[in-house]
Amino acid sequence: MFAGLATRRPLRAATISLRQFATASTPYVPPASLQNVADAPPPPYFRPRKKTKPDSPSFYTSRAAYFDHLYQLEKALERCRRALSTLKLHPLPEFARASLPPAHHLWRNRQSLTSMFPGALTTARYKRMIGVLASLEECGRIASAAGHTALAETIQPVLALFERHDKANVLARSVRKHVALDRYGRSYTVGKRKESAARIWMIPVQEPVNPTTPTSPTSSVPEATDLLVPVVDSPFAPSPSAPHVQVTTTTILINNVPLNKFFATTADRERIVRPLKLAGVLGAFNVFAIVRGGGTTGQAGAIAHGIAQGVVAHVPEVDHILRKAKLLKRDPRMVERKKTGLAKARKRYTWVKR
Repeated sequence: MFAGLATRRPLRAATISLRQFATASTPYVPPASLQNVADAPPPPYFRPRKKTKPDSPSFYTSRAAYFDHLYQLEKALERCRRALSTLKLHPLPEFARASLPPAHHLWRNRQSLTSMFPGALTTARYKRMIGVLASLEECGRIASAAGHTALAETIQPVLALFERHDKANVLARSVRKHVALDRYGRSYTVGKRKESAARIWMIPVQEPVNPTTPTSPTSSVPEATDLLVPVVDSPFAPSPSAPHVQVTTTTILINNVPLNKFFATTADRERIVRPLKLAGVLGAFNVFAIVRGGGTTGQAGAIAHGIAQGVVAHVPEVDHILRKAKLLKRDPRMVERKKTGLAKARKRYTWVKR
């Protein structure tokens, strides 16, 4: 047995050495295949792939279609601002921007704009696009107000792509109905606030005609041609040319009671007179109101709402002023209902451990 193992070991070692020698040897290469090796083309797996240039600069972003639209809108906005700067219309001061005509845009919502892009449109991206559109629309309003209709007409087709198809119908429904005057020149309006409702009648004040008194030749009024005569006698005296507004207690009657007697709080009286002050017609109208329901705050708000509508009926030019002051829209705020288990709408009872 041991003799057989002794005879086998040299044979195994010989076979292993032969296998190692066979794997380590280089394969035979014919001489003809070694000719023109340098001129041969590289193997196909070493050849670099040729990359095509993408059509869009935002090709490698996650939302290429969205950023392409946004880039075009921002580029159009930059060109419009450059054109307005050439016309000395940009940037405008705050008072000039406030005097621009109101905007009448009605943009498409986020769900409808999603159809223009392959992916979902997030709220942040929607707000960013709407902000650029609002700035572009403001440039169009500036151009149209300044008389440059050609520039405004070039902006309008771009804005029409992002506006609702039923814009004209929606804006027509929001137009306020004209309040007609009766044969006596009175306007009848209705104002509401909380649980209060007020019916308002307004009529212009008829100024009495004073007979003209002949002026004496020895008048103390200096002539306009004499520039050396002092115009102001006393710096602390009231100006004689300043108009004096006479607001009597009978100018505003509420339930046949004067204003200062019906509302004891100054804030309520100021709330009622505020539409007249903003329109600059304080003391120009006689106001008769019948108010029902609610408390003093609700009744004052209802009367102010009705007076604002009546002022617009008599003086349509102040519609924009009262609209920006939010006096023509009914205040939708109401008292929140009481909840079961709570002291009031949100007040809780004091927590007691035992």
